[in-house]
Amino acid sequence: MTRPTLMQSIPLLICFALANASVLSAEQPPHTTEPLWPDGIPGVELTGVGDVPELIITRADADAPTAAVVILPGGGYGGHAMGHEGYEFAAWFHSMGMSSAICTYRLRGKGNDGKGYGHPAPMQDAQRAIQTLRARAKELNIDPNRIGVIGFSAGGHLCSTVSTHFADADPASSDPVQRVSSRPDFSILCYAVLSLGKPHTHKGSQRNLLGDNPDPALLASLDTPTQVSEKTPPTFLFHTAKDTAVPVENSLLYYRACVDHKVPVEMHLFNDGAHGLGLAKKVDGANQWPGLCQTWLTRLGMVNP
Repeated sequence: MTRPTLMQSIPLLICFALANASVLSAEQPPHTTEPLWPDGIPGVELTGVGDVPELIITRADADAPTAAVVILPGGGYGGHAMGHEGYEFAAWFHSMGMSSAICTYRLRGKGNDGKGYGHPAPMQDAQRAIQTLRARAKELNIDPNRIGVIGFSAGGHLCSTVSTHFADADPASSDPVQRVSSRPDFSILCYAVLSLGKPHTHKGSQRNLLGDNPDPALLASLDTPTQVSEKTPPTFLFHTAKDTAVPVENSLLYYRACVDHKVPVEMHLFNDGAHGLGLAKKVDGANQWPGLCQTWLTRLGMVNP
């Protein structure tokens, strides 16, 4: 498979390369790390670096069951921006009284004897992460009907994928995780790669996920604005007009699809801010989005007012 060139990778990789150097520089709430597939991934026997996706779970301090969210960091399906799109958001959700689990889904990085992983591995991992929280809701003090997902950039594409493609519950399964549905109860898409096979597609993310010459039917099935249905959960979108890595058209089309299918949706667009903003603390205008998102989560009943 042809690898993305350095120049093609820079727009999505430069931000998280720096952030990961100080991934735990800020004070973090306590968390635990465990394998996503403790009994092994079906069909995968490798256990090297990149072969074993994990859940990094941060539990809220609460007596009653809380809402929870699966966090999918970006990185062009070639890496994980664990700092500003992972641990910082675990702390942010914790501050709101929500539990979270960062999912280090498989991707076109290390692993699989150097070949990396493309579709469907990331989708399977993200679906499994949602199912895991739901299946273990009592143990983790989580409300199984208030479990959502947030994704950034290519992680946003994965977030939209699991918001439009669901692993149905299998009550007869011997695996308790598979006995519950993967459908999230809400979805937050941050400067997300959403369209595939379009002029405004981020080509590096598409290549890492599907290769150089993807099957047209598969490509179309992962062009997520076209996959939105009435089953898509309530959605929040955030993007900037000056994002040159992942054009704002991605969010505009997904928003329109939600409106057309009567999916509750809220979108906030800002002029200033490059790609990979995370919480956007130092960007006037865009730094409003976390507060707007918290208000939205409160209206949904995910955060206590």
